[in-house]
Amino acid sequence: MRRGYLLLCFGILLLLPQALIAGETPVYLIGAGDIAACSSPGDEATARLIEGLIDLKRDAVFTAGDNAYPEGSPEDFEKCYGPSWGRFKTITRPALGNHDYATRGAEGYYQYFGDAARPEGFSFYAFEHGEWLILILNSSIDGRMGESIQGKWLQETLEASPHRCAMAIWHHPLHASTTTQPYRDRPRDVGDLWRVLYQYGVEVVVNGHVHAYERFAPQNPDGELDPKRGIRQFIVGTGGAPLNKPPEKRAAHSEVFDSSTWGVIRFELRPDSYAWEFFPVEGGTFHDSGEAKCVK
Repeated sequence: MRRGYLLLCFGILLLLPQALIAGETPVYLIGAGDIAACSSPGDEATARLIEGLIDLKRDAVFTAGDNAYPEGSPEDFEKCYGPSWGRFKTITRPALGNHDYATRGAEGYYQYFGDAARPEGFSFYAFEHGEWLILILNSSIDGRMGESIQGKWLQETLEASPHRCAMAIWHHPLHASTTTQPYRDRPRDVGDLWRVLYQYGVEVVVNGHVHAYERFAPQNPDGELDPKRGIRQFIVGTGGAPLNKPPEKRAAHSEVFDSSTWGVIRFELRPDSYAWEFFPVEGGTFHDSGEAKCVK
């Protein structure tokens, strides 16, 4: 039964649009979280930025949750998200955030994104992009390792994966620099998600929720530095919603923090390595970039 389930998972991956699977390497994955609020011009600015950075035929856009403010209603998606990031809808791989759940059952999110929101029938899913495995997870539901549907699915998907490199995207970060320290505004199961990802050598985690950009040094699930096989966490809550004030004190192992500008991150995904670059919107001056090898 388990083998049949694993084969089904990767059969679904093979049915994904070829623009996200095949083609020359490297490929690009670009996006952010905390995106569209009709009261803010930020999402229009980041959408214009993406237009100049992406190849619509071979690259992909991701979201890290809180797609449409304030409540993720069908109207919020139609009037706020649609006119800006909606232009990338056909190549977008979305994730859910807590504001998307402010409308019962995340109705606006599922209505807007349709089958792309749950290609495997769940609120979490996986896809291949270039030679990478990309995992879109849901931090608003049960993610306990070995006990929840999501936790079991994650373990089995990673166990079956032939990919050398992998990235996971969801909304709530495990670590964050906020005005209130230590940071506690996370669901209980985020640590369990990290433990599974670390066990299988996943390179990168991308989150939103905190309306800022932050990059951490590679860490293990206990928050200890691990330069050899640790997970590098990015917070990219800069998609367009009003930005946070900077904290007086940063979280442990935070390497870069900025909340002065909206912007997006672009990952260049290579067969055995990756590069990242944060692009600010017009008028912004903050920039961040780097590269690293895959841990496997």
